[in-house]
Amino acid sequence: MNKIIRKIKNQKRRSKNIFIEPDEIFLDSKNLPDFDTQQFEGQISKPISRNSMFGIGILFCVLVLFFGVRLWNLQIQNGEEYKKMSENNSLSIEPIFAARGNIYDTNGVVLVWNNTATDDTPWGQRMYTTLPGFSQILGYVGYPARDSSGNYYQKELFGRDGVEKKYNSNLSGINGSDIVEKDIAGKKQKGSIVNEPIAGKNVTLTIDSRLQTQLYQILSNYAGLANFRSGSAVMMDVRNGDIVAMTNFPEYNSNIMSSGSDKKIITGYLTDSNTPLLNRAISGLFTPGSVVKPYLGLEALKEGVVTPDTQICSCGSITVPNPYDPAHPGVYKDYNPNNGWVDIRHAIAVSSNIFFMEVAGGYKSQKGIGITNLDIALERFGLTQKTGIDLYGEKSGIIPSPEWKAQKFNGEPWRVGDTYNTAIGQYGVQVTPLEMARAVAAISTRGVMVTPHVFKNDSMNTDDIGFASSTTKSMNDLVTPTQKITDISDDQYTVIQEGMRLGATVGTGKMFATLPFTMASKTGTAQVGVGGSYINSWLNVYFPYENPHYVVVVMLEHGTQNTGSATRIAHDFLDWVHLIAPEYTN
Repeated sequence: MNKIIRKIKNQKRRSKNIFIEPDEIFLDSKNLPDFDTQQFEGQISKPISRNSMFGIGILFCVLVLFFGVRLWNLQIQNGEEYKKMSENNSLSIEPIFAARGNIYDTNGVVLVWNNTATDDTPWGQRMYTTLPGFSQILGYVGYPARDSSGNYYQKELFGRDGVEKKYNSNLSGINGSDIVEKDIAGKKQKGSIVNEPIAGKNVTLTIDSRLQTQLYQILSNYAGLANFRSGSAVMMDVRNGDIVAMTNFPEYNSNIMSSGSDKKIITGYLTDSNTPLLNRAISGLFTPGSVVKPYLGLEALKEGVVTPDTQICSCGSITVPNPYDPAHPGVYKDYNPNNGWVDIRHAIAVSSNIFFMEVAGGYKSQKGIGITNLDIALERFGLTQKTGIDLYGEKSGIIPSPEWKAQKFNGEPWRVGDTYNTAIGQYGVQVTPLEMARAVAAISTRGVMVTPHVFKNDSMNTDDIGFASSTTKSMNDLVTPTQKITDISDDQYTVIQEGMRLGATVGTGKMFATLPFTMASKTGTAQVGVGGSYINSWLNVYFPYENPHYVVVVMLEHGTQNTGSATRIAHDFLDWVHLIAPEYTN
């Protein structure tokens, strides 16, 4: 045994890689221990070498040294500086303003656009055309606003009037966001996280900027010459309700209202008695005068009060007994005392007050339709209803009735004189120019009541119209559907149309006979103010007479001279249109 042990020790000396313990000599497959080899039991492990341990130690020392130096730099060498930075810097989420959509006229002329954003104002300043006559159509915007700390509490550009307001959700797009670090001076630091904005969509209008500008210039010029304090004019396509031009005088400056910088001018807008912020075409109510006579004429024909051949003497005035004061009967004068005997066509052409007073309230043997049917006649053509135009602020017209008078005048009864005055568009009758434009269009088309609009139907997909996704609508859903007046016959329309055609050739609108295309017209002059000391001047016209396409309505308010100014405005405007934009008159 001793020899065996000595032999093993000698072999160990000869080889460093071979070492067998004495008890391992006698192990065989029959007496192996019961090891769990899945847990690495019974396996021989090799210890980590000294070189590896030495390398790990060096790495550990390097890391300790690095972090120690960094800690010394942060806490001791630059500690005060970083302390100030941590106290003065702040994180904030700031909006990245979406580019607002442009607004174009029907021919692609840009009317509203954005300037390039600046550091002081990180949104594009809204810019409006300098062409006159557009402010109440386009409107203006309000800009984002910041508090004294520079934080935005109003994070959107939003429309405040006109198309800017109506289609705000479409034009405005969706803002992005920027997570910004700022120092105490408000200077941005690096490392922002950006969510990109989504630009707003463009909007195209039915407005023709050429006609809009010219109509405004002629309207404002004549208003000044004849001492009218304000005016409004509308040109509309009678086939589909497209507003080709709609302008008001006076107007405001959309650039000034948006910027808000010129407080003096803005204060002037707000306090001016002529209310330049008012869109008179849709929000102004005005006494219309004789332009309501064609609708009364249709009702008289419908009710059989007159026939197309019935004649009434329009010979100056009619006198009505006054049961409350017999010594002072009511005297109602005609516009022209020399009209003579007129039928309904010529009564429209020469604008006979006597004819329409008698067929409304009756006189001697002439039967009248009465105030109830008179109200129905005007209501039928939408003169007491909003037209449904796609702009905010529209008003409804007012037609007097016995109930209206009792409420306004402390229970006073309705008298025949009230019916007479209502029949000629006086007393309490008030309508908007756009209501009147739709009513005239309905006569020209024999009862089709279109819905006016300034949004051009093909300017964008229906899904792009300015509504939230949950309420997305098509253009047809935005407005009242087109209606048809069915209780007036074609023959009755023909009589009234012929009367308006006479008006444009030999009647009160005979100056239109000089134009090279056919027209039908009705004028109106209403006395307003205390004692009727002022007038409103109206003109309604549609053309071409044989195949109507367009209607023009002009209204001048509160003037001192009865010179037919509204008729002159429409004449000069349409003469210009025929020369410059003949596609509208051919």
